[in-house]
Amino acid sequence: MGVTIADVAAHAGVSKTTVSRVLNGKGEIHENTVSKVRKAIAELGYVPSSGAVGLARGTTQMIGMLVPDLAWAWSGIVQSVVETLETEGFGLRMLTWNHGEESLRRLGLQVAAKSFDGLLVIEPEGALGSITELHDAGLPVVLIDDRFQRPGFPYVATTNREGGEQAARHLLDIGRRRPLVVTGPEAFGCTRERLGGFVDVYAQAGIELDQRSIICGDFEFDGGRSTVARALADGLEFDAVFAHNDPSAAGVLAALYEGGLRIPQDVAVVGFDDVEMASYTYPALTTVRQPMREMGSAAARLLLDHVRGSPKAAPSCIIPTRLVIRGSTSQSSSN
Repeated sequence: MGVTIADVAAHAGVSKTTVSRVLNGKGEIHENTVSKVRKAIAELGYVPSSGAVGLARGTTQMIGMLVPDLAWAWSGIVQSVVETLETEGFGLRMLTWNHGEESLRRLGLQVAAKSFDGLLVIEPEGALGSITELHDAGLPVVLIDDRFQRPGFPYVATTNREGGEQAARHLLDIGRRRPLVVTGPEAFGCTRERLGGFVDVYAQAGIELDQRSIICGDFEFDGGRSTVARALADGLEFDAVFAHNDPSAAGVLAALYEGGLRIPQDVAVVGFDDVEMASYTYPALTTVRQPMREMGSAAARLLLDHVRGSPKAAPSCIIPTRLVIRGSTSQSSSN
């Protein structure tokens, strides 16, 4: 049988309650007593149960994180969440939304068992209502969102409309007056925001975009590739493409090369997100950077503030986008 809290108490010559108070940092205990308990723990090799410590503290020191699936591309957010939580002494329990209602049932069981102190959520397709109910029942929740959902609980978001404006201004600055836009899915708020910002800047420059030049996409490489291939086959004339994410922008690059066009001389290309692959395309992709790592760390800090009941906890946080210029719009840019 392993070393118990009773063994530590006997070795240190104190009560089990005193050992428990030392482990959980509760109450005022004389420094000499704390030293004796810690010495006994070290000499006996006692390892306290994290569950027991969490129960005594009223906290598990764990945060849950609900993601669409573990193959999700925005690994930068998850990594920054982990780093921030570890710095604060918290662990992370990953949960996926692979199986719809069954995933929701498992999430409910985890919440009922008090397996974590708060929940970070990324784009809960069709589940926002259920997540809101968990929040309303008392679970601290923060949404990490780039699709312009605005829930009734704290969220961390980015500036999609301003990102669209940044892309448009850059293309106008380099003389591109006939852009093609490959959007994201129409149902996503970020699609409307990115498109609205882009179209408005061109309108302010006296250029009304033809509806034929705005094509609904799917955020996928093959979708970007096939969309531009069809535009070229239909004889649509354009000197730039603004794709609403980087995978579809990479597909755009492929279709332009297959069509015998030079990038950026004939057609300039701008993406959105600045995921890792954006700097590895040829040429490297000019893109609107979503601050993924900053969003992850901000969401983790915001959630911990709410878990701890901090009076300074912000209701939400919006982090701005930034244009990153590379070779797909500028011949002088390097990777």
